[in-house]
This record gives sequence, structure tokens and C-alpha cells, in this order.
Amino acid sequence: MKRDTPPAVPAAPVLSPSLRMLLTLAAAAVVLAGVYFARGVFGPLALAIVLVIICEPARRPLQRLGWPRWAGTTAVIVVAYLVLLGMAALLWVAGTQFAGLVADYADKLRASAGDAVAWLQSVGLDQQAADATASALDPKTILGLVSSLGGTVLSIATALFFVFAYVIFMAADAARYGDAERVFGAERRPVIRRARNLNTGIRRYYVVNASFGAVVAIIDGLALWALGVPAPITWAILAFVTNFIPNIGFVIGLIPPAVLAFVVGGWPMLLAVIAIYCVVNVVLQVLVQPKFVSDAVDLSLTLSFFSVIFWTFVIGPLGAILSIPLTLFVRTLILEGDPGTTWLRWLSGDRGATPQTAARSVHQTAGRRP
Repeated sequence: MKRDTPPAVPAAPVLSPSLRMLLTLAAAAVVLAGVYFARGVFGPLALAIVLVIICEPARRPLQRLGWPRWAGTTAVIVVAYLVLLGMAALLWVAGTQFAGLVADYADKLRASAGDAVAWLQSVGLDQQAADATASALDPKTILGLVSSLGGTVLSIATALFFVFAYVIFMAADAARYGDAERVFGAERRPVIRRARNLNTGIRRYYVVNASFGAVVAIIDGLALWALGVPAPITWAILAFVTNFIPNIGFVIGLIPPAVLAFVVGGWPMLLAVIAIYCVVNVVLQVLVQPKFVSDAVDLSLTLSFFSVIFWTFVIGPLGAILSIPLTLFVRTLILEGDPGTTWLRWLSGDRGATPQTAARSVHQTAGRRP
């Protein structure tokens, strides 16, 4: 007796690459819109995560000495608080001194604005350009800019309450997460390895930035002091802080000392300050430092620059400082671990993303299946 052949099950329809791309972009747009509208919560959360990652090595010496887990957690919390308060204090000192200097040099600023307008008119620029220059050098405009920056700092300071709380909870959880590989073994080892690589990349990035920022700040401060620019220590602090903003940070740090140099010493001192910043900051921050950052985090220079603009738009001023860690997190979460995204990882600057490593990853995954 002939048995009936069961009817063939139709294969599930496969989405075309273009449709998959559109669906991915639509999902990304929805997620980013949610992050944008919740940036008041997401920004402090991201800052706390980065702080705990940076300060996590403070736990290790105590663990090697056999101290209890709570002692290591306390050390991480204390170091994170010191870093946070130290950066806030530097910004506060620089902002208050700049506001005081603007008030002290108000009359000279007005006179310099008049001279600049007269020069612009003498070279043939129209009245609108001259008025714009006068407005930019007006003390009220500069004080308004300082006030707006102060408002931004105040909003960040308001969020510090949440950051302090997040740091406590995350530092406690980080101690428990350290046992993940022992608990799950080989089952979750690839995920744990990617998380560790992400944490290492974030720490390397900020170590490189802090090192170059210190060098740039010392050189800029000494050069401004030799030229006679008021408050060189303030501008050295500003140069150090703005160094954490990739690629465009030095421009932000240049504007205040350049304005005061123009007020105090006229065009010669202004051009001297610009030349020094261009030589020191452009050579170190734009030409040398990005190479070290790229080696530390495996991100392309173009993606590093774009990430500053993108994350600043999404979550505000904190996005400029957290742009590289956030980009690394997105790449780790979405691209790493999927052999089909090796090409995109390579384009992002990941030098370890090659067809050979992707094939090896697929083979290892298949070998672990029952």
C-alpha cells in the first residue's frame, strides 16, 4: 500500500535586503526619538555608566588583598564621585573667572568692537557684517553667552543628583556581574568578552584624552602667560576640559582667550594666540590624538567626528563628551556578534572585523550547538 506523501510546507518568505534595511532604519528612528524625548533621564544614566566603567579598576587591588566586596564597591563609588566633582569644579572655576574678566574689561571690549567695525568698513564690508562683528564683541552678548553656558552647567548639575544615585547602584551591581563567567561558563562567554572589550575601549579612550588634554593645557597655559593674556590658568583648564570633545573641542577652548587677547593686545596678540592654538592644538588634538584614539577604540576618524554632532543633537551637551562611548556601545550591541555585519564593523574602523574572523565566529558558534 502506497503511503501518501505529506504536503510540502511552503518556505517562509524572505525579506529583501532593501526591505530589511528600511525596517532597521525605521526601528532605529523610533528608538532614537525615544532617547531624544527622554534625554533628561538617558543622559545622566549614560554618564553614570561611563563613570563606573572608568573607575571599576579601583576595585581590583582590594580584591587581590582579600577585602570584602563592599569595600571594593565603596572604592569605585568614591573615585567616581571625585572625578565627577573635580570636573564640575574645573568648569565652575573657568566659567566664573571668565564672567568676571568680561565685566572687568567691558570698556575695552566696547572700544575693541568699535575698532573692529571701523576696520571692516575700511576693507569694504557692508554695514550688516560690521554690525554682526560689533554685536559679537559686545560685552552684553558675551555675558549672555556665559549665562547660557551657566544655565547648561546648572541643568547638568541638577542631573548630578541622579548620577550620584546611579553610581551607587551600578557599582554594587558591577561587583555581582564580575561573577557572570563563573556562573554561566562557556554559554555566555562571547557576550561577556564583548562587554569586557567595550569597557576596556572606553577606559583607553578617556586615558588617552586625559593625557593629551593635560599636555595641551600646560603648553597653552604657559604660552598665554608668556604673551600676557589675562587668567592663563583659566584657559588652561578650559583647554583640558574641552579636549574631551573630539575634533572640535579646541575651537571652543580658543574663543575666550582669543577675545581677551584682542582686547588686551589688539590684532598682534590675537593672531599670536590663534597661531599658538593652531600649532599646538591642531597638531596634537587634530593630527596626533585621533590616531591614538582610533587605535584605542577602533573607530574611524569620520565616525568619531560625526558621533559628536549626532549625540549632541540627541541628548544635549553631555552627548559631546559621551559620543565615543555611546558609539562603541551601539556597535557592540548591534553589530558585534553577528557575522553578517562584519562589513559594517570594518567600515566603522574595527580592524579586527575581517571575513576570516567572521567565519571563525560562525564555526565556533556551530560547534557549541548540541
